[in-house]
Amino acid sequence: MPKQKTKKSAAKRFRKTARGKIKYKRAGAGHLLTGKSSKRKRHMRGTSVLSVVETKRITPLLYH
Repeated sequence: MPKQKTKKSAAKRFRKTARGKIKYKRAGAGHLLTGKSSKRKRHMRGTSVLSVVETKRITPLLYH
């Protein structure tokens, strides 16, 4: 049986933390920023952690 392959599209978007949670960058900070409030842009900065439900969905796509 061949090895399972990592979904490269998922590997580029998500990273696993030391505790096993999955981090991602929030969408919407790429362009058209003048129409967005400072608060909205500030919250898009940095990374966020996926919910438990989403983590279960994304984990099989990563790290094979």
